[in-house]
Amino acid sequence: MVSPGGWPVTSAHCPALFVAAPSSGQGKTTVTAALARLHVRQGRKVRVFKCGPDFLDPQIHAVASGAPVYNLDLGICGAEDAAWRLHAAARDADLILVEGVMGLFDGNPSGADIARRFGIPVMAVIDAKAMAQTFAAIAHGLATWQPDLPFSGVLANHVGSEGHATLLRDCLPPSIAWYGALPRDNDAALPERHLGILQAAEIADLDARLDRLADHLARTGAADLPSPVAFPAVAAPPTKSLLAGRSVAIARDAAFGFIYPANLDTLQALGAELRFFSPLAHEPLPACDALWLPGGYPELHAAALAANARWQADLKAHAAAGKPLLAECGGMMSLFETLTDKEGVTHPGASLLAGHTRMQARLAALGSQVAELPEGRITGHTFHYSKSETPLEPVARAKSLTGRDGEAVYRVGRLTASYVHFYFPSNPAAVAEMFGAPR
Repeated sequence: MVSPGGWPVTSAHCPALFVAAPSSGQGKTTVTAALARLHVRQGRKVRVFKCGPDFLDPQIHAVASGAPVYNLDLGICGAEDAAWRLHAAARDADLILVEGVMGLFDGNPSGADIARRFGIPVMAVIDAKAMAQTFAAIAHGLATWQPDLPFSGVLANHVGSEGHATLLRDCLPPSIAWYGALPRDNDAALPERHLGILQAAEIADLDARLDRLADHLARTGAADLPSPVAFPAVAAPPTKSLLAGRSVAIARDAAFGFIYPANLDTLQALGAELRFFSPLAHEPLPACDALWLPGGYPELHAAALAANARWQADLKAHAAAGKPLLAECGGMMSLFETLTDKEGVTHPGASLLAGHTRMQARLAALGSQVAELPEGRITGHTFHYSKSETPLEPVARAKSLTGRDGEAVYRVGRLTASYVHFYFPSNPAAVAEMFGAPR
């Protein structure tokens, strides 16, 4: 096989683990980050991937590993996208860690489907708090429910003592490997809010917490490398420079932080110059040909955004000039006439979109989406607690991967807005056109 650049692409071998669990909330993210930090401290190059459409866990893993973290999802990203990213990582890394999503077998496709497809050994994290021999029963069920799954072993989380860890280890059958244990430690826990773990930049002592977790794992023998996995040769897809000579401004701060690294890579591969700025830091909108407002937490910073007159004026001037603007989820929320936060306080928005958005106590939407836009088909996902009301008619309506109606996509002039977080590599040409490339 030959890459788009003309050099040969060969299979790569690299130790790898798929970090799974019986359910959400067992500690997959904590354990994956702790393993990454532990191996990095030993001088190893670690590459971490996250299953499913997630922005928060990858931020933690990027700090733990010192490298960008990419998403793997057979539905949104596709098998070919996952294959070439894993192969590229295997050629460069000493260890690959893949954090699963939800429970090991949950969803269609599931984390187990990814582990099976790429032959990555599964290590299950089991919350062992208030548990003894039942730990082995859960491990046995995970290991045997799908006989063709490359199940390797388990790691116990939230153990009460060394004696507790020993009891759990000794009750396992010989066919299930013991990867160690993490004790209960509130000082090392990763803080959370309604959408999940806090963004990495918001956790001031994140490095200290990761080192503390790594110290715990180091005492249980978790530093050994797993067996190498063969990742077949797959070249990255070629991308035409459809945005060459164009600049894309990107809001990036605590209010607008939900950005796939793969999306940034795609814009750069298309030839765009990326110009980041922070509305919360009162940085002006850079001179640009197009603007991207990604998702995030505008509801937590609505008062600051409303008080930033320069930000509001820059947005209106950009739209009035007929320049492309993509606003995803939180980015879209900030563009309505008003935004009502969780405390019931209503703040003025940028008023580029008619209507209002209001935070809810419960999750409003969650799931993979695919949208047929005028520019072409593009995949993504939705995950939000707010609801928006607008008289605008959608230019398109996304659908779930099973065909159910999903989120509306609005188009006002060159502004495209939706609750959908788009995965740019799923259709770079469509993304280029949305950001102003000629059809």
